[in-house]
Amino acid sequence: MSETIEPIATMAAELNRLPGIGKKTAQRLAYFVASMPLEDVRALSVALWEGRKAIRFCKTCGNYAAGDTCAVCADPARHNGQLCVVRDPRDVAAMERMHAYGGLYHVLHGTLSPMDGIGPDQIHIRELLSRLESEKVDEVILATNPDVEGEATASYLARILKPFHLRITRIAHGVPVGGDLEYTDEVTLQKALEGRREV
Repeated sequence: MSETIEPIATMAAELNRLPGIGKKTAQRLAYFVASMPLEDVRALSVALWEGRKAIRFCKTCGNYAAGDTCAVCADPARHNGQLCVVRDPRDVAAMERMHAYGGLYHVLHGTLSPMDGIGPDQIHIRELLSRLESEKVDEVILATNPDVEGEATASYLARILKPFHLRITRIAHGVPVGGDLEYTDEVTLQKALEGRREV
């Protein structure tokens, strides 16, 4: 029985920590990296290191940004009175891929999950309320995932946003229940956005 040598096992163990990378895939990737020229491995590791160092959160919406403000918030044309509330920056990327939404975003960085000890103070709800007091917003679109946590978060937000007298809508369930926006195709996402409803 052949043993994996320690450097490859170490690389595989680190790769296995990434989401969606199982042990076999991690091992295949580690063997692939082991066969790459050293300059290519260095370029890959530098790109990962420098890229991660350069990424920060937009001070306005919480999306990933290379500077203080993300490209969406920096675009004056996007300030149209619509604010789409999503779970995390990956959901912003998913919404942007469909090229059908022209407003701003607010990233919660999580959803309510009492079982996991995640309440309103653990996600960016306070920042959302602050934005609604200082920005001109006519409609809040609740675009959290249609799973238990996403629905609970949307219901909670709809309740606490009522006093703001805004149009509050929820994306339609063209997105499958239990699905993630990140993995939803653009057409389904667009239909879900078009079929949003008052809450």
